[in-house]
Amino acid sequence: MPSYQWEVRTAQGRVESGQIAADSASGAAMALRQQGHHVLKLIPVVDRRIDWKRVVEVLNTGSGPTQKDVLDFTVQLAVMVRAGINLRMALDGIADQVKNPKFRRVIHQIRADIESGKSFSEAIAKYPKLFNPLYVNMVKASEMSGSFAKMLDRIASFIAQQLETRKMVVGASIYPGVIATMAISVTVFLLTFVLPRFGVVFEGKEEILPGPTKLLLGLSAWMVNNWVLLVGALVVAIIGLMAGLRTDVGQLWLDRIKLIAPLFKRMFRALYVSRSLQTMGELLNAGVPVLDAVGVTGDIAGNRMYRDLWMRVQSSVREGRKLHEELDGSPLLPGSVVQMVAAGEESGRLGEVLEEVAEFYQRALRDAIKTMTSMIEPILIVIMGSIVGFIAMAIILPIFKMSSLVSG
Repeated sequence: MPSYQWEVRTAQGRVESGQIAADSASGAAMALRQQGHHVLKLIPVVDRRIDWKRVVEVLNTGSGPTQKDVLDFTVQLAVMVRAGINLRMALDGIADQVKNPKFRRVIHQIRADIESGKSFSEAIAKYPKLFNPLYVNMVKASEMSGSFAKMLDRIASFIAQQLETRKMVVGASIYPGVIATMAISVTVFLLTFVLPRFGVVFEGKEEILPGPTKLLLGLSAWMVNNWVLLVGALVVAIIGLMAGLRTDVGQLWLDRIKLIAPLFKRMFRALYVSRSLQTMGELLNAGVPVLDAVGVTGDIAGNRMYRDLWMRVQSSVREGRKLHEELDGSPLLPGSVVQMVAAGEESGRLGEVLEEVAEFYQRALRDAIKTMTSMIEPILIVIMGSIVGFIAMAIILPIFKMSSLVSG
């Protein structure tokens, strides 16, 4: 209950002051008048104590739910539905255990939507960042077939595999970045901290210095004298790059780079092929129509080049053509994959065939990651060693030359 600092004139004419607790300012004023006082001043008292419980709650709500939260939610819901627990009661039970306040509110809203007459698939479709089109379409198919718990198990298995794949790819992508950052940091340290000290030794002897030494001394002096400009340009470049990658043109450029970069293209191609085929296979096996399955595959392909490919395939299927007819000749899919798709269409087992091919490319992705990391490490070490060696040579050569002149 809030408090108010008051100042009143009593019936005897004295001016007095104090504090009173009340639900509102009008309530406080009324209480004072009932005591026969004339209110002169009424100011709310600000509580300057820190509400640590509220601070912790705000900090927790700052981070939104992740796919790991969605995975845990799906696993728990599958177990509870299989045990015969009512869907609304299951959602209440899960919400009580969820630590993320934002996700807890989402679950409560899903429960409210179900109580209002919506299906579970319709309720979760309002949150596409948490429940992607594959999740929604597989749930919708299970609601029609009556295999809700079984489908949730399949969805959980799919999410877990995707999280593991993402972890491998991110880990493989971070590693060369860390090594490159270390190489750049060491080079900058040598140029801005070590070389200037040798510059004092070589001062006045510029005519006998070899070319590499003059070049590095000049670069070092420029970096030391213009470090503010250099740092500013670097910050602007990073901000500009990040802003550019947020645009459609920048994202398309990045997606193309991923597919042609010498060391990374094998890994990313295996990633996008396995993700696309597994998504479509899961949807077809769940009973989702081919046209919808192809559209969802394009939505979550993860690369605009592959998304455009699946959108073209969807248009082709809508016109009555087979899947493999549009895929045939595409540089984004190997010919063997197109042949397997054609065989699956002819046999009527397309979903099973796609899942088998996706498993093969999952193994290919792991092999590509291992190969990439094993190649990048020696390459970066050679580059870093060459830079450091060149700087060391540029420092040592004039010292030897000066020694020979003195001895001569």
